[in-house]
Amino acid sequence: MSGRRELPAKLYYRIGEVAGIVGVEPHVLRYWESEFRSIRPQKSAKGQRVYSRRDVETLLKVKDLLYAHRFTIAGARRKLREGGIEPPGEDDPSVEQARKMREALLDIRSELVAMMRELDEPKATGKKS
Repeated sequence: MSGRRELPAKLYYRIGEVAGIVGVEPHVLRYWESEFRSIRPQKSAKGQRVYSRRDVETLLKVKDLLYAHRFTIAGARRKLREGGIEPPGEDDPSVEQARKMREALLDIRSELVAMMRELDEPKATGKKS
């Protein structure tokens, strides 16, 4: 691939146009949609895929990573994630770590609420410490 191809000045592109711009078959684009969460074309009223300029730019990056740099799908996904293009996936360790941290914080909060209730309890029941 010699230079970067200039995108036509449009807001939305149909799958056939995108396939021509990116240089892959439409079924490859549909497969990449299933593998990369950052590629989410809208559907037209007729149910056709309508890609934004950002989708097309992401697809060009995906093709470059897969074909020119020989990344695997997982490697390309990780590279796009590092660049802030691809959102973290369920397989991302940081997502699991964040989930565990949230659970731990909720447990701590519950314990603190219970302790605060316990501290208020002697006043309400007339118990002495």
